[in-house]
Amino acid sequence: MLEIKVSVIVPAYNEAPNIEVLLKELSRILPNDYEVIIVDDGSEDGTLALACQGQRNYPWLQVASHNQNLGKTQAIITGAKIARGKILVIFDADLQFAPADILRLVEKIDEGADMCVGWKQGKYEKWLVSAVYNYLARKFFRLKIHDMNAVKAFKREIIDSLSLRKDWHRYLVPLAFDLGYRITEIPVKLYPRRFGRPKYQNPWRVVIGMFDLIAVAFQLTIMRKPMLYFGTYGAISIILGFVTGIIAIVLRILGHGFRPLLYLVILLVISGLLLFGFGLLGEAVATINDRLDRLIKKSQ
Repeated sequence: MLEIKVSVIVPAYNEAPNIEVLLKELSRILPNDYEVIIVDDGSEDGTLALACQGQRNYPWLQVASHNQNLGKTQAIITGAKIARGKILVIFDADLQFAPADILRLVEKIDEGADMCVGWKQGKYEKWLVSAVYNYLARKFFRLKIHDMNAVKAFKREIIDSLSLRKDWHRYLVPLAFDLGYRITEIPVKLYPRRFGRPKYQNPWRVVIGMFDLIAVAFQLTIMRKPMLYFGTYGAISIILGFVTGIIAIVLRILGHGFRPLLYLVILLVISGLLLFGFGLLGEAVATINDRLDRLIKKSQ
């Protein structure tokens, strides 16, 4: 039996008009040691039926499905669980990237990279949001990658070593980089969507994405050594409180009492103690997470 080298995971939500064309294009370029996994994420337009129908013509096609829309991150996780390849490719069903780019991405993995990310070239409807997001991501995570959310290929071990939360597929690149994996990028042409409508037009998604960005940065920095961060600022606050208290006492002795200074002393000391408390709580949470990660790895 032929060993599968690459698994192409295709999350799909209401992509029925694209499925047949996508499968035909993939069949023309994919080698025999590739497989394709379409994960229907609770579609309501017959995407699942068309994907299952495609299995009759394409033996390299696997199909998985969710009973309801769980989001792209969960679709990727579902696909990764049944994938047989040592290299995974995340490829959207909307045909905005050329299937031939899959081979170019995998080639970079063969050359020694752990992950290869596409850098979109062409007209992009949400270019401003994408530019701001990618700029902030580069600054937050000290990355040199231009585009975090285009088509990408990576070694299977990367996703096996990560705990992805909802919508965190956007942060596969910084999460992998934080673990020390080698990441490169190649330019990929972005084509207009042929059928259907974009799935992420809700303006609230921009706000949610920014909050997620902050949450990931928080996890990769402060939550590594919470007591160091919170404890440092807590100590500074308490020291400032005591210094302010001494100044208030001196002013009181000299007959220049200033009551707001007393309030400031109380505020600084209480804030410092709270920050120490947050540091201890953060250490407890970090310890629990480390133990859970070890248990998960042992069970795999």
